[in-house]
Amino acid sequence: MQTVLLIDDDVELVELLKEYLEMESFRVQVAHDGLAGTELASQQSIDIVVLDVMMPKLNGIETLKMIRQHSNVPIIMLTAKGDNTDRIIGLELGADDYVPKPSSPREIVARIRAILRRVQPAQASAADNVEPADTPITVGALEIKPALRQATWSGQILNLTSTEFNLLEVLAKNAGQVVSKQDLSQSALGRPLARFDRSIDVHLSSIRHKLGLLSDGRHCIQTVFRSGYQLLKS
Repeated sequence: MQTVLLIDDDVELVELLKEYLEMESFRVQVAHDGLAGTELASQQSIDIVVLDVMMPKLNGIETLKMIRQHSNVPIIMLTAKGDNTDRIIGLELGADDYVPKPSSPREIVARIRAILRRVQPAQASAADNVEPADTPITVGALEIKPALRQATWSGQILNLTSTEFNLLEVLAKNAGQVVSKQDLSQSALGRPLARFDRSIDVHLSSIRHKLGLLSDGRHCIQTVFRSGYQLLKS
């Protein structure tokens, strides 16, 4: 049974989500402020965090920063509808995805399942009696081990969030080819890319900073205007 940590000061919403998640066979931990949520995230075995931005004591952005100091657990941010600033800041600090409020419990559960399916491919494959892919993907100095969900650059392990790993894996599998943002969103986030959604751009900007440069000084992930992104082969 997978464990979801809900961090939100809206008691009624949290109870509603908790009940819905438990009906969907999740174990649920609850915190109503950022400090308590950070403690739970560090002390408990958590599979994914659903984190509200607006909270007392420690807001969602500060809570996210503190959790990321010790954990790469997947995090979904709950943001005010239309508040692009909080969304971009959250993604830049390592959130895996966001859901605008108000949203239905069904939508939140769908986002949770989409991320967990990609974070734990080995478990999902075992459930379907399918062997997980364990052949490394090598593109220049980049090596990806899908079964371990580990990526290295020149032998150094990259500290990637779950969504960053998913995006890099998709690009590596299609090295030398342009992958559209729509395809990247569907593959890495498990959802279509909404209009004006900059999440893929922000995630890829973060990945670029974590990767090394090519011998000619270029970033190995290139933006192809109006088409998408491409991981260069060398």
